[in-house]
Amino acid sequence: MDFTALQRFVDGYWQAQILPALCDYIAIPCQSPAFDPDWQRSGHMEAAATLMTQWAQRQLAAVEGARVDTLRLPGRTPLILIDVPGDEAAPVLIYGHLDKQPPMDGWAPGRAAWTPVFEDERLYGRGGADDGYALFAAVAALLGLRAQGLAHPRCLILIEASEESGSVDLPAYIEALAPRLGAPGLIVALDAGCGNYRQLWTTTSLRGQVAGTLSIRVLEEGVHSGDACGIVPSSFRIARQLLSRIEDPHSGEVIADFQAQIPPQRRREAEAAAQALGTELLDGFPFRPGVRAAADQTGELALNRAWRAQLAVTGLDGLPAVAAAAAVMQPSLRLKLSLRLPPTVDPVQAGQRLQALLLADPPYAAELEFSLDLLSPGWHAPQTAPWLQASLERASREAFAQPPALIGGGGGIPFLSMLGARYPQAQFLVTGVLGPQSNAHGPNEFLHLPTARRLTAALAQVLHDAADADARRPARAQAAAAA
Repeated sequence: MDFTALQRFVDGYWQAQILPALCDYIAIPCQSPAFDPDWQRSGHMEAAATLMTQWAQRQLAAVEGARVDTLRLPGRTPLILIDVPGDEAAPVLIYGHLDKQPPMDGWAPGRAAWTPVFEDERLYGRGGADDGYALFAAVAALLGLRAQGLAHPRCLILIEASEESGSVDLPAYIEALAPRLGAPGLIVALDAGCGNYRQLWTTTSLRGQVAGTLSIRVLEEGVHSGDACGIVPSSFRIARQLLSRIEDPHSGEVIADFQAQIPPQRRREAEAAAQALGTELLDGFPFRPGVRAAADQTGELALNRAWRAQLAVTGLDGLPAVAAAAAVMQPSLRLKLSLRLPPTVDPVQAGQRLQALLLADPPYAAELEFSLDLLSPGWHAPQTAPWLQASLERASREAFAQPPALIGGGGGIPFLSMLGARYPQAQFLVTGVLGPQSNAHGPNEFLHLPTARRLTAALAQVLHDAADADARRPARAQAAAAA
């Protein structure tokens, strides 16, 4: 491989072919079904799927045997499957998604969720980094290899449309496509983060999640706070008491019921990541001046995010806006809770335990309800095969001029645990472009374009290395050596 020529091809391809289409995609408000229940009527999801499908068909028109299909199971979001023939090595499954989070408030002047904006080497707009780029980058990597006549395995690029809703539609598609997918030897997910923009980062674990809605009711209707204070228990106070059953209100430490032992290897990786990142782990968050992080040591912060349970209140109903607040004690509160779980904790058992803790012995005999809205499993990567470890080292040094790095992810990708169980023999490469300040799910989400181009070339390197059937099949290699 001439890697310099590969990177040159990828850079030019991004500029000429990918960026115009990616900008068109960013402009489509294709929110995930959890945020747009009427997605079928609105047509935005269909528009995004059509855009990507037609683009891929044009780009792969000259590749003999390549297929680009948009699949639509009844009542489910569409799924794009691109099938590019390759050599005899086990196939590679490359994953991404096209559904998006809501726009959110707080975008800087001149930026908006559905308006692609270039600033220096950043492309702002919802979905570019999380992770609309995935389909385009995967196609570019394959075409970059073919431009040099280099081998790659058969590649199946799968782009779903319900990831931001917990991948609720994906299992049905995986079941329907099982004969066509075969038994992938490598699964690549392009939906993860990177600790910085200088290296190739591989995610080794992802947390699970239990999300639910806690409802507290103490009155039939609002009453004058001057009359009620001291007689009627505050629903907000009750909420504080209930949350304190789950986490320490001072340290934020979640109780042991939801924790798990951290494997020594992951501790070592966290320390190595901390050394590679320095202050960058904190620099990636828009802290207000003077605000301190939840821990002093970067290694502990990395473990907090990747391997320790954490509780967040992500929504609140029942309190008026400050500008509209009157001297009224509100009758009820509803809180949206998100409990992130260590990768190895069972979310079903955790959900049952969380529900029991919140509803037991209600303070002041208040009326309590807790509905479980999401149970999402975590994921813990299998041991990396020597061929893949060597390939990642080569790819990172070629594309980034730096060694690769490992990190645990704080979010979740339900797809990974599902396929990990279905294909236990597969290797995993979980990577992405969500680096410092890229702000997936929030305002000012951006795609760091140099990283996207380098990651595309690095992916091409890994796909080329995966074509070595002997490296992928140790028994065959041993037999050949013995002969």
